[in-house]
Amino acid sequence: MDNNLKCGIYKHFKGEYVLVLGLARHSETEEKFVVYVPLKPLEGPRITIRPIAMFLENVEHEGKKVKRFKYIGTELSTKDLLI
Repeated sequence: MDNNLKCGIYKHFKGEYVLVLGLARHSETEEKFVVYVPLKPLEGPRITIRPIAMFLENVEHEGKKVKRFKYIGTELSTKDLLI
């Protein structure tokens, strides 16, 4: 995948876990998007997209620069999903 993006589980800097399914391409602009599913019960649509640049960027959190999403791997224990 582009920019070292792997399919698998990522943790958002606010604590939520998501499963990255892959990349999508905007048919008109060619902009790339990360396609993922939040790994906790939600109502409504679950498949989510975010521009790849935004997905991979660093953000400021509690006075520090951190990755918006951090790669965890391909497996997650059920205790990790209790958020």
